[in-house]
Amino acid sequence: MQKRNQFSFSVLALSLALGMAGGAANAEMNAEELARLGKDLTPVGAEKAGNKDGSIPAWTGGLTKAPAGFDPAKGYTHPLAAEKPLFTITAANIEQYKDKLAPGQIEMLKRYPSFKMNIYASQRTAAYPNGIYDQVKTEGSKTKLAEGGNGVLNAEKTTVPFPLPKSGLEVLWNHMSRYYGGTWTRYNAEFPVQTNGAFTPVTRVETFAAPAALDKIEPNRLYYYVARLTGPSSVAGDGILVHEPMDQVKEGRLAWIYNPGSRRVLRAPQFAYDAPGSGADGLRTIDDRFGFNGAPDRYEWKLVGKKEMFISYNNFSLSNKALKYKDMIQPAHMNPDLVRYEPHRVWVVEAKLKSGMRHVYAKRVLYIDEDSWSIAHADQYDGRGELWRVRDVHLMPFYDQQMTWGISEVLYDLQARRYLVSDMMNEERPAKFGEKLTLNAFSTEALRRQAN
Repeated sequence: MQKRNQFSFSVLALSLALGMAGGAANAEMNAEELARLGKDLTPVGAEKAGNKDGSIPAWTGGLTKAPAGFDPAKGYTHPLAAEKPLFTITAANIEQYKDKLAPGQIEMLKRYPSFKMNIYASQRTAAYPNGIYDQVKTEGSKTKLAEGGNGVLNAEKTTVPFPLPKSGLEVLWNHMSRYYGGTWTRYNAEFPVQTNGAFTPVTRVETFAAPAALDKIEPNRLYYYVARLTGPSSVAGDGILVHEPMDQVKEGRLAWIYNPGSRRVLRAPQFAYDAPGSGADGLRTIDDRFGFNGAPDRYEWKLVGKKEMFISYNNFSLSNKALKYKDMIQPAHMNPDLVRYEPHRVWVVEAKLKSGMRHVYAKRVLYIDEDSWSIAHADQYDGRGELWRVRDVHLMPFYDQQMTWGISEVLYDLQARRYLVSDMMNEERPAKFGEKLTLNAFSTEALRRQAN
């Protein structure tokens, strides 16, 4: 994999109707557009070619095989471990690279002298199974946005419903529908970090299933999710169950919570939008997870464009099971020597709160990787228009599963001067992929049993 040393970035001109409100474009792809998939576009709609100066290479299929000696019990073997940073961005040289940085990244560099971004050669490792590529092409001719853009219609097996997006909401639904495994159970930790660097992990076990991976397919389902907190003792046993709809106009999010004190399962309509996330000490909202999740109806969504940007990518180092959380966590931010940044193309989507709607974030700007459709970075603003919370999703291709996922997420609260680390698995049991699950695994009775 060749290193590239020139970085001449600019916002890319789009042939789309940029700046459209999300619901304005609502047409299925035509035959000519479908024919581009796998040719000048990747099978999921990214530009296959590299950029002009070679700093972003062409996509050639991604990383699809595990390196020799791979042992998930030890973390993911780092296939790029021999590479060294091309350069490092600090507060001293922001001006040289500011057109490739998000406002939140710039603010982190300015605010914390110890924060830095080590920039490596770009490696387009994202890949999906061939069956997913076939799905995208099959469904691309018929999928369209539901009323108001609050869902996707005619999508039987959801992955990338809009590989040639024409609006902000189509890009957002690509992110929310993207493939990240058929079924999995993972054991992970989330912890708010105090200003002095102290933290107490909140551990949980989570199980996820895409509808197509279950024995029975219910209509209008995006995914199923159940989780149980396992520590500390003050929250152990709390549980949550979610049946996420695809068309959120037809049916809102179905959520239930289990409280071990009352031993009761209760409907939880409040488990959405800006309700505080459990175990996060007020540092994130429910719809913060994964950069954004849930119903998009409280915002006006605008497709700003596409640009080349430094994002956190190929973070195999962060999966190392030999690493302890205390080695990864520092006051003010994560240990920057463990994080790898690369230049990639991203879609930029801006969400502004609709008149009359309520949410703690008045504006959100999302930066979505073109190859994986994962949100890689998000800047979130308060009601005064001030930058409030900055989210970095540390992306990594899970080559044994052929999917790209965040190996960890960090949300920096610039006003509280604290941060939240999520989805850490270094000191936890390895994740299990491809379990044979039934719909009963996501019943309210299963939630009660799992939480006990």
